[in-house]
Amino acid sequence: MKDITLGLVGVGRIGAMHADNISMLNGAFKAEDINVRLRLTDVAEEHARAVAARVGAEFLPSVEALLASGLDGLVIATGTGTHPGLIKAGVDAGIPVFCEKPVAMNVAEALPVLDYIRERNGMVQIGHQRRFDAGYLEARRAYRAGELGWIHSLRAVTCDMAPPPVEFLATSGGLFRDCSVHDFDILRWLTGREIVEVYAKGSNNGDPAIADVGDVDTALALVTFDDGTVGTVSATRYNGAGHDVRLEIQGSSRSLMVGLDEKTAMASAEPGVDFPVGGPHRTFAERFDQAYRSEMAAFVEFVLGRRDNPCTPEDAVAASRVADAAQESLASGLPVKVELAPA
Repeated sequence: MKDITLGLVGVGRIGAMHADNISMLNGAFKAEDINVRLRLTDVAEEHARAVAARVGAEFLPSVEALLASGLDGLVIATGTGTHPGLIKAGVDAGIPVFCEKPVAMNVAEALPVLDYIRERNGMVQIGHQRRFDAGYLEARRAYRAGELGWIHSLRAVTCDMAPPPVEFLATSGGLFRDCSVHDFDILRWLTGREIVEVYAKGSNNGDPAIADVGDVDTALALVTFDDGTVGTVSATRYNGAGHDVRLEIQGSSRSLMVGLDEKTAMASAEPGVDFPVGGPHRTFAERFDQAYRSEMAAFVEFVLGRRDNPCTPEDAVAASRVADAAQESLASGLPVKVELAPA
C-alpha cells in the first residue's frame, strides 16, 4: 500500500468539490495500492474546519503550516490572484502542484511563473477538467483517427444557468478569461492547432451590476486557426434552460457533438420530437462531475510518476493567450491577432 498526502489550499465552491473528490479517491485506481490522505487550509477557518470534518481531512491553520507538514502534492483552489505565489511555494517545497486554471490573471503575469517553474524543474498540472470528459476524449480520438475527415467548422458553447456572484465577476478577468478559456483550451487540445486570431462581441441584457464591474453577461468569439479553419466560441451567464456545455465538430466525412445527451439543456421545436427527456444539469460541477474525479485521480498518478502531465502550465497559458486576445477584441471591437509563444 502506497500512502500519499495531499494538501489543499482553498475550500470555496471548487475547493470543497476537490476535497470531496480527493476523499473518494481510495479504491478509484485499477491497482488498489494507493491510500490518499488530505490536509487542508483556508482563511475562512470555521468553514474549512467544517469541510475537513465532513471529508475526514486534517485542518491546518495556514499555508506555511500545510507545506511544513510533509506533503506529497499540493492542490490550489484559491482565487486567481493568489495562484502565482502558491504555485511558487509548492515548487519551492519540491512537490508536484495542481492548480486550478488559470496560472495568473493574464499572460503577462503568468510568464514569470512559467520561468520560475522551468528554472526549478517544477511539476505543475493546471486544472482544465474537460480534457478528462468522456465526450471530449472520444471526439479527440475520432478526429485524430481520421474518422471525421478534415474539419470545416467548430462551434463551442458554454452557458451558465445563472451567474455567479457579482463580487466574483469583478475579479474574474472577464467572461472569456473565466469561462471561454476552457473552450479555447479544448479546441487547441482536440485539433492540435493554434488559434491565431479572435474577433469578439458581447452584450449585457441581465443584471446591470455585471456591466458595472466591467464584464459582459453574453459573448461570442469568431476564432481562426493556423490552417485557416474557423470556429465560434459562445458563452452566457443566463441560460435558464440549464447548464449547457457542448462542442460541435463538423468534418468533411462525419460530424460529432460533445454534450448531446439526455441532459442537454434545450428542446426541439419539431413536432413529435421529445428528445431530450432527462432533466438538465444545473451547474458546471454536475456537468463535469466525473471529469473532475478523473482529473484528481490523474494528479495522484502524476505525483506518483505513473503518468505524464495531462495539462502543463504552458498549455494553460496558451489558452489564456487566446482569452486575453478575446478580451482585447471585446473592448476594441476589432479582430486581434493572438500572440503565440516563442517556438
